[in-house]
Amino acid sequence: MSKVDSSRNVIFLVIVAALGYFVDIYDLVLFSIVRIESFKDLGIADDQMRVMGEYVINMQMGGLLLGGILWGIMGDKLGRIKVLFGSILMYSLANIANGLVNDIDTYAFVRLVAGIGLAGELGAGITLVSESMSKENRGYGTMIVAGVGLFGAVLANQVHEMYDWRTAYFVGGGLGMVLLFLRVGTFESGMFNEVAHKKVEKGNVMLILGNPKNLFKYLNCIFIGAPLWFVVGILVTQSPEIGKALGATEPLSAGKGIMYTYIGIAIGDIIAGLLAQATKSRKKTMFVFHVLSILAILVYLSSKGMDSSRFLWLCLFLGISVGYWATFVTIASEQFGTNIRATVTTTVPNFVRGALIPITFLFEFFVKEFNIITAAYILTILLSTLALFSLSQLRESFGKDLDYVEQ
Repeated sequence: MSKVDSSRNVIFLVIVAALGYFVDIYDLVLFSIVRIESFKDLGIADDQMRVMGEYVINMQMGGLLLGGILWGIMGDKLGRIKVLFGSILMYSLANIANGLVNDIDTYAFVRLVAGIGLAGELGAGITLVSESMSKENRGYGTMIVAGVGLFGAVLANQVHEMYDWRTAYFVGGGLGMVLLFLRVGTFESGMFNEVAHKKVEKGNVMLILGNPKNLFKYLNCIFIGAPLWFVVGILVTQSPEIGKALGATEPLSAGKGIMYTYIGIAIGDIIAGLLAQATKSRKKTMFVFHVLSILAILVYLSSKGMDSSRFLWLCLFLGISVGYWATFVTIASEQFGTNIRATVTTTVPNFVRGALIPITFLFEFFVKEFNIITAAYILTILLSTLALFSLSQLRESFGKDLDYVEQ
């Protein structure tokens, strides 16, 4: 294959991975956007909206946990491409089914299935891009994937404003089916093809769990990303309730808040990617963004009497401050060898998403003990401290050669 053909293949791979993540994010955040409308349609009482919302979102996040393990192991054993096809098909069919539900328990179960499907997209895509690009430039590739992909949240909100919640789910399923046809032209990672013929263990989680050093490194990779989903899954998703507690002058829209947050995350991802390339350090970049996110959260939680306009600007600021998703996933991908890389790169972001389950329970505990604002302050301190400590324990991975295996 000529260098020109190889470059074209890599560019096509990055574009397809970005579009895949675009659909992934659309489906991932859609429930948070249509939560109130869909619950009203299903007859959920107003005083049960928040609790039932946590029930459904936790089912979705539980699916991400299960799917992260399933698709991650399959990615190392069978190849990254097979995971992309299987995961897209599953979440596309699940989202179509979501447009047909008529009760809360079926709604939650289908979100569980959708979560399992959604778990495979990002990890497999980032692994493919990381292994197919040069060690000096792969940060640009993952930056593009995340920067483009995160705008899926914008489309989700726009579709919701134009159509009802059921149609919004149908659109998500349809987009996934279209994406399957684009995947036909993608190619498998050369590093995976080399390892596939070697007699080494592939996708064996004991290479992580059975090795204290690897396990500690793996947990640190998860903890550095936890604050992001606290911001999206609680602070913005529960913005109607938080706004009421802050004395907002009008009801706050979680749907619009999520849209602006993801616009911010996309902008932040591009800034983080460029900063990492300029400083040749992903750790320094993550540190800067963690400090910025603490500041953004404090401003948000102290904004008493805000109106909708100020809220949306704050959501944009919050999004930019946690716009380290691509950098965080790239760090995880660069920490481990090829024979376990897909497992790590797929499970880590999904365990971060799934961490919303214990974070939510902890948040509810503090809400009952104090109030919703105090609970948010406490979680911010706990998660940020844990993230900064974990970041300090990881080695710099910028420019690291990824062509090796774990023994």
